[in-house]
Amino acid sequence: MVSRDGKPYRFDPGALCLELLPTGGPGAYARYEVLHEPADLVTWAGRSRLRDGLDLTVSEAELERARAFRDALFLLTADRAHGRPLRPAHLDAVNEAAARPPLVTRIEPDGTPGWAPGATATQLLSTVARDAIDLFTGPYADRIRECGAHNCRLLFVDTSRPGRRRWCAMEHCGNREKVRAHRARTHRDAPDTA
Repeated sequence: MVSRDGKPYRFDPGALCLELLPTGGPGAYARYEVLHEPADLVTWAGRSRLRDGLDLTVSEAELERARAFRDALFLLTADRAHGRPLRPAHLDAVNEAAARPPLVTRIEPDGTPGWAPGATATQLLSTVARDAIDLFTGPYADRIRECGAHNCRLLFVDTSRPGRRRWCAMEHCGNREKVRAHRARTHRDAPDTA
């Protein structure tokens, strides 16, 4: 990720499905859209936690479905992070994508894991949707969070041992919020010289 002032920082949302969310989103988040053409979804897949070597084909129609799926997943995740009821339309979008065949893994001749040829964006979305189902129904379902910074809306799953992660990235929002809190305390505790 890159901060507003152009500094790169590492953001690990903790799950494959949540890695898709920073690519844009519904409403006001559309200004962050990075999935403009099919090649952009291929690029995202190559940077995701999926293992290398995926030969992915994406059509324009699949790209549209990917953005719609991402938007529904974004809203579903935000609802979960804030303890709101999960909306049926968003659940339907995830379940519909998960019902399709996922990406297929295989063993390569050298014994390493690989991907079956002919992967499509539909299979990619199924794999991401299945990851979302595992997350939302698994042991970390109650650890889905939104960054605690006042102006950051990144969503992540807290996989830390104590379960107290508050920031999208400590070196980004965590440090900024700690500096902000320190300045507020210093200003509040400073003697009034007037």
